[in-house]
Amino acid sequence: HDHKFDPVSQKEFYSLAAFFNNTTQAVRDGNIPNTPPIVVVPERADRERFRLLAELLPAAQSKLDSIRKSAIEKVPTLGITASEIAKTLPSGENLVLHAPLGEGAGDTTSVLVDGTMIPVTASGSLSWTDGNSRAKSLIVKGGAFVSVPDVADYDLRDPFSVCVWIYPERDNINGSIVARLDEADGYRGWDLWMNGGRIATHFVNQWPEKAIKLISRDSLAVNQWSHVALVNDGLGTVASIRLYVNGSEQTNREVANDSLGGETIRGTAPLTIGSRRNGDFVNELRINDVRVYNVALGGRDLRELGDASAAMFATSLPVDAIKGARAESLSRWWLNNHSEEYRDAIRQLDELRREDEAIRKTGTTAHVMNEKPDPAIAFVLNRGEYDQRLDQVGADVPAALPSMGELPRNRLGLAKWLFGDQHPLTARVSVNRFWQEVFGTGIVRTSGDFGITGELPSHPELLDYLAVEFRESGWDTKALFRMMLTSATYRQSAQATPRGVEIDVENRLLSHGPRFRMDAEMVRDMAIWSGGLLTPKIGGPSVRPYQPPGVWEAVAMPESNTRNYKSDEGAALYRRSMYTFWKRAAPPASMEIFGAPNREVCTVRRERSNTPLQALVTLNDPQFVEAARKLASTALTTAGGDASGGELSTLQWIASRLLSRELTQPELDIMLPAIRDLVAYYHANPLDAAALLEVGNTPADDSHAKPSLAAWTMVASELMNLDETLCK
Repeated sequence: HDHKFDPVSQKEFYSLAAFFNNTTQAVRDGNIPNTPPIVVVPERADRERFRLLAELLPAAQSKLDSIRKSAIEKVPTLGITASEIAKTLPSGENLVLHAPLGEGAGDTTSVLVDGTMIPVTASGSLSWTDGNSRAKSLIVKGGAFVSVPDVADYDLRDPFSVCVWIYPERDNINGSIVARLDEADGYRGWDLWMNGGRIATHFVNQWPEKAIKLISRDSLAVNQWSHVALVNDGLGTVASIRLYVNGSEQTNREVANDSLGGETIRGTAPLTIGSRRNGDFVNELRINDVRVYNVALGGRDLRELGDASAAMFATSLPVDAIKGARAESLSRWWLNNHSEEYRDAIRQLDELRREDEAIRKTGTTAHVMNEKPDPAIAFVLNRGEYDQRLDQVGADVPAALPSMGELPRNRLGLAKWLFGDQHPLTARVSVNRFWQEVFGTGIVRTSGDFGITGELPSHPELLDYLAVEFRESGWDTKALFRMMLTSATYRQSAQATPRGVEIDVENRLLSHGPRFRMDAEMVRDMAIWSGGLLTPKIGGPSVRPYQPPGVWEAVAMPESNTRNYKSDEGAALYRRSMYTFWKRAAPPASMEIFGAPNREVCTVRRERSNTPLQALVTLNDPQFVEAARKLASTALTTAGGDASGGELSTLQWIASRLLSRELTQPELDIMLPAIRDLVAYYHANPLDAAALLEVGNTPADDSHAKPSLAAWTMVASELMNLDETLCK
């Protein structure tokens, strides 16, 4: 290209940036896991059923809506009474507290506590507005709240339910709906909480060190009444705490903290409505009909309770006043109690939703970038300062590169331009990075800089050839890697000759095969694969392998949903390293030691190092010790172990697994006596053997004698730490 060495101007830089400045995604998304738009890609075996569910779900919903519409028209005229509805409420003997919150005026409200109605004077001046289960409802404003002492002092192992009608008047509300929680005592207690417009709960001994926090990931509807509930089964685990909205369990939830352990949450705080003991007011939220039960209610109980509590008030109104939400509540109560067709329709819809959700969870979620309808623009920034805008520019590419021609100035047009036949860089940069992955150094050593400040290619014709082959193959990455890996150049011995070192000390002329330490992810994957532990599953959510304690806690904010680290169990521990959950402020320690970048910035070429810390990881990290033990156990089973001649065959089996070759005689002369010394040591020190075999989540194979297995574990670990093992 005639202008390939032309500099890129400041205006051209910002014009190119405009392509990436046109997304509909908000700056803040509330930490939801999958910001729309998204595309769900189910497992292959589930795709036909997933497509069918896309038809069945709307049909089931339509059937349910039809039944409800018919009921809304006729139910208000049936003369249903409040006493009839009251009979369907959960048992009164389990009702610990009932606060209707419907007075509509004044600062005193009547609260039923253990069967006795008592007046409670609020802290501050109460505000009232239109209600749902009553004509009026409490709305939290101006720091006023209702406090009831000596009630609902529960622990994690006490079953209880808290349910309430709420009406958010705006989005992103934060604050406590109902609580028995004391901020002055380390936030000890429990609450039902609004977390950015989503319902949540805390169970706290001391926040955040000993606490549980759960958050529903689905936001509540604004300017609409919802019946929300917190239910604790009393089993003492996070799984036994559930959140409900309109009788539907919020299974799409986030465990933001799970460090309570067996600590108590009992305290001296009163039960409060609209706040905690000393603050955290849930402003601009209407509240009606707070109920606390000393039993764990089910989803159907809660659904019927919500409908019944609203329907009872509707029965006190004239027929022509039973409209809108009140008619819906009354009709839902009647359908729940008098229509088998309705109950069947509910069950069918719930079953279809659960099936659909299960398929979505096991599949892959593809994130789609959606563009604004207006043309993409950006502003030239004075010295790069975001608050000092200069000229507005449209989306375009630098003049030093081929023109976009008639292509649209959006992301799709940019993608077509990048992969066009006339574009000189995409294929060349890509194959250079692939070459760097295989050979350790790119044909252009400065793989992140193909400009005038970068290095010239060591083999320019080869770079051109690979780029054209890659493009003409339809961008077939696997075929390109196969070509490089099966080439005579790659398959050379990695042993350098004296003449080769003299002429080409950096091996830029490729006189011998590549030899460099594997990347951090490969080192870990090699270890767990060699031990037979690697989980082959492709795709799925991130996982949490072993990590030293306290790494996340040391850098996390108190409100962070990744404050506490808890390792996974089972197959998730042994997923490929690419699936590891990555907290940028505290990257996985073992990978960071091996040079993995923290992902704060794009890293095209990693630095390679060789430090004592790396040896300490491969010798002592539970993942590597466990992998060595599993490798030793498999070798003993497969190759004969301590039987006559078994030492040699077992050692060679391990060597072949790790080094792809057998040990030479000089190496055997070192290793065989070492094995016998280790076996003797662990026979004399059985406690050391037992401690070694307890490392890791996978239990040791009991079919092998502990001293023998411990000794061979150390042998496997020793071979696993050879440079020849860790280098490719």
